[in-house]
Amino acid sequence: MSATSIPFSPLLHSGILLKRYKRFLADVRLDDGREMTVHCPNTGSMKGCAEPGSSVWVRLEQKTGRKLPGSWELVETPLGGLACIHSARANKVVAAALAQDLITPLVGYRVVRPEVRLPGGESRFDFLLSDPGECVVEVKSVTMAVGAGGGAFPDAVSLRGQKHLRELTSLAANGRRACLLFCVMHSGIEWVRPADEIDPEYGRLLRQAVAQGVEVIAWSVVPSPHGLEVAGQLPVEI
Repeated sequence: MSATSIPFSPLLHSGILLKRYKRFLADVRLDDGREMTVHCPNTGSMKGCAEPGSSVWVRLEQKTGRKLPGSWELVETPLGGLACIHSARANKVVAAALAQDLITPLVGYRVVRPEVRLPGGESRFDFLLSDPGECVVEVKSVTMAVGAGGGAFPDAVSLRGQKHLRELTSLAANGRRACLLFCVMHSGIEWVRPADEIDPEYGRLLRQAVAQGVEVIAWSVVPSPHGLEVAGQLPVEI
């Protein structure tokens, strides 16, 4: 794979989704006939990404003390394209992309610190870029396709996302560089917008943030059964 890709290790196994339930559990039937319950590493609604009968890919890994045999990673979605539903992957791939200066609006910083709580702040932000200057970056994983190549965030009402927008807006209003980065983990999404039909308050706060100087960018990460490839910037329709 290219230097812009993060391979899956161990390799993924393909199968069919039987059902997702209790948020963190999914029953799958692998192509070799085995049926098993795996971890679903996504706390969201997974709208459009959890249809029974969908083709899925799971990572099987035996570890001491682990109750389930593996984790669900990818799904083929009804509107076409593969989505990575493992939400923690977004921060890992963004960290790798920042280290390689692949996210062009955010290049030029010598120091990249993850999970930073600013003095006086309530939330931890995903990244603080510094030297020279500073930039606060909050990452949101986008997997919900809405048709015509579009993707939207969030896929459920997100009070946490609203809180992050308010804090980013406050930072920008006080002269600090603040960036919201939509990490698009769906190969069929070509542009991004706020999901006003699901969380109108998030959409309102996003537009307010932009008006106050928060930078909003979207970056495509193309999933495949082999790994995640950092592809490039996507349009954001505010």
